[in-house]
Amino acid sequence: MKNITRRDLIFRAGAGFGGLALATLLDGDGLLADAPQKRPNPLASRPSHFPAKAKSVIFLFMYGGPSQVDLFDPKPELARFHGKPMTGKGQIEVFFGNPGNLMASPYEFKKYGQSGIEASELFPHVGARADDLCVIRSLYTTSNNHSPAIFMMNSGNMRPGNPSLGSWLGYGLGSVNENLPAYIVMYDWRGGPIGGAPNWSSGFMPAAFQGTPFRSGSTPIVDLNPPKWVDPHRQRREVDFIQKLNQEHLDAHPGSSDLEARIASYELAFQMQTHAPEAVDLEKESEATKKLYGIGEKTTDYFGRQCLTARRLVERGVRFVQLYSGGGHQQESWDAHYGLDENHRLHCAETDKPIAGLLADLKARGLLDETLVVWGGEFGRMPISQSAIGRDHNPHGFTMWLAGGGVKGGQVIGATDEFGYKAAEEPYSVHDLHATLLHALGLDHRKLTYYYGGRDQRLTNFGGDPILKVFA
Repeated sequence: MKNITRRDLIFRAGAGFGGLALATLLDGDGLLADAPQKRPNPLASRPSHFPAKAKSVIFLFMYGGPSQVDLFDPKPELARFHGKPMTGKGQIEVFFGNPGNLMASPYEFKKYGQSGIEASELFPHVGARADDLCVIRSLYTTSNNHSPAIFMMNSGNMRPGNPSLGSWLGYGLGSVNENLPAYIVMYDWRGGPIGGAPNWSSGFMPAAFQGTPFRSGSTPIVDLNPPKWVDPHRQRREVDFIQKLNQEHLDAHPGSSDLEARIASYELAFQMQTHAPEAVDLEKESEATKKLYGIGEKTTDYFGRQCLTARRLVERGVRFVQLYSGGGHQQESWDAHYGLDENHRLHCAETDKPIAGLLADLKARGLLDETLVVWGGEFGRMPISQSAIGRDHNPHGFTMWLAGGGVKGGQVIGATDEFGYKAAEEPYSVHDLHATLLHALGLDHRKLTYYYGGRDQRLTNFGGDPILKVFA
């Protein structure tokens, strides 16, 4: 055997370490001949169709149907003809009972900001942010029933079983973080919306794209944290073993989206045990910030915490966050059938300061330019009375507003008729709204398709065009 000098030994050993490092890198990229091929991550980040104006969305969903004529669409004619029948509109479609007479708004409206956008006395804090808002007063939808109208607003279809907006964004763009879900939902302390979990379902898409419900507090997901006696290294080994078994089963049964989602969810859940509690830990925020959101005040504390959590989530790369105001039925939501004043005073008081705080905080941190904030419900309310003190559902003309994410603030788009019954000038459908939201994130709604049921499905299956004047 040839003698090896000490210099040769040191050289060969050093080169060997380099070879180990190279092999590790090649294995990580799946380039070794015998390396097992890693299954692609369904939420891997993907490029947009064109340069995006926004990176993420915070959708403030006022479940139950806020009244446009009492909040952002003042109608002096209602006061002029208060108590008289609404004529000249053909057959009036109501959800409950017989059409009542015209009912004036009990609230004063005020012009805010340099733009002079009018908002109700119930929304003074949001009104003060008027120059950031693009108010669309001429939206319409296809149903005056809560459940199908909510499904329509969330998924572009009145029936359950279709991917929601957040799922389409996750499918089209993927996620920009590996430690939190791409799509998070937070609902009201009184309960979730009618229809429940199908409102944030991934429908016929792989289950990896569905929304993840978060709760307020230090435990955002039930049973997320391991028992204190479980060692993290031991748990890592257990997760790896479970993943190995799942992968073997998936290899034998390819195409199971539920199993693929489960494999991805195990790894995500392991990461979330560390990162999710930190993301929702509001105690790290300053007292001034918490005060801005109304945290610590009885009326605004819950929704304020939700809004501040939403800011922390998009700050950490979450693509789509949806917050629900209102839960359950009737007065517990924005569904003002039997007491408009009591209903809207309560829900506006709960949300006005937190929403304005969210807009102000995002702007101060330089996040509003890249975060699209959406406010609205599944439909609006009738300009006529129900039981003399309430308003029925109105899908024919209602208001939503957008802010941030490339939106041109301080403008009003479209108009309803003189009573606020139907969209009259520049009417826009829910599909138009969806096309607009996708456009803000750099996605062409016509190109964003998923093959299912023998054809290419879209969020805007039945038409729709982006409202380009929304953007600066």
